[in-house]
Amino acid sequence: MHKAALIAVLSLAWAGSAHAGLFSDDEAREGVKALQERVAGLESQLTGKGMVELLGQVEALKAQIAQLQGQVEVLTHEVEVTQKRQKDLYVDLDTRLRVLETPPVQPEPEPEAPPAKGGKKDKKADKKAAAAVPAPAPAEPPAPAGDPEAEMRAYQAALNQFKAGNYRGAVTAFQDFVDTYPRSAQAPAAQYWVGNSYFNLKDFQAAIAAQQKLIAQHPGSQKIPDALLNIASSQQGLGDDGAARKTLEEIVAKYPVSNAAELAKKRLGAVK
Repeated sequence: MHKAALIAVLSLAWAGSAHAGLFSDDEAREGVKALQERVAGLESQLTGKGMVELLGQVEALKAQIAQLQGQVEVLTHEVEVTQKRQKDLYVDLDTRLRVLETPPVQPEPEPEAPPAKGGKKDKKADKKAAAAVPAPAPAEPPAPAGDPEAEMRAYQAALNQFKAGNYRGAVTAFQDFVDTYPRSAQAPAAQYWVGNSYFNLKDFQAAIAAQQKLIAQHPGSQKIPDALLNIASSQQGLGDDGAARKTLEEIVAKYPVSNAAELAKKRLGAVK
């Protein structure tokens, strides 16, 4: 396009000069040739220098963009790995604490040997000894008989579902555990993980309900501060910052020395 315009301008200039005087054929050819050489020179300057510099700048920008994209991908991967490690560390720590909190299984007393046959004196002594022993107080119904190792395997299997990110499967597994072992020392923790799994599924209403069930059924559990913290997070997820602030304040007031209280203090500054 630039070439055609230049030829047209120079042709008009040459034509004007031709009208001013007469040229021979050789002179006309030389004039056209000179015009073509000048056009070629101008075109070379436009395409050879300016375009090359422009293309070089474009390529440099492309290289910088590619480098930045690579750095972003690396940073994204590092963040995902760090988050997974933190979650695994928290889950493993909770599991170890649950194991420490589990009371050791007491061996059943061995049956006493039957009394030896004796005279009337021995029978009277036995009656007096039996009368001296107070009647046992009525106890709570015993927990369903089961294998403690099977109980721990069931809890660990449910926890593995959570660690793998299968939160729907974790909800089912932990609920089954609570139904099967309602008096287990792990039952409060299992109920907590039900709520935490619902939270990760972004079912905040179900998460709050699960944690409130933990608080109602196990009022003395050490998991209550964590359950309240999960409730506050769920309330924020629902957009109820006012309720979240009250829950965080409750954690700080009732459980000031807990890890949940430290986290609650930090989050209070970010909640309206």
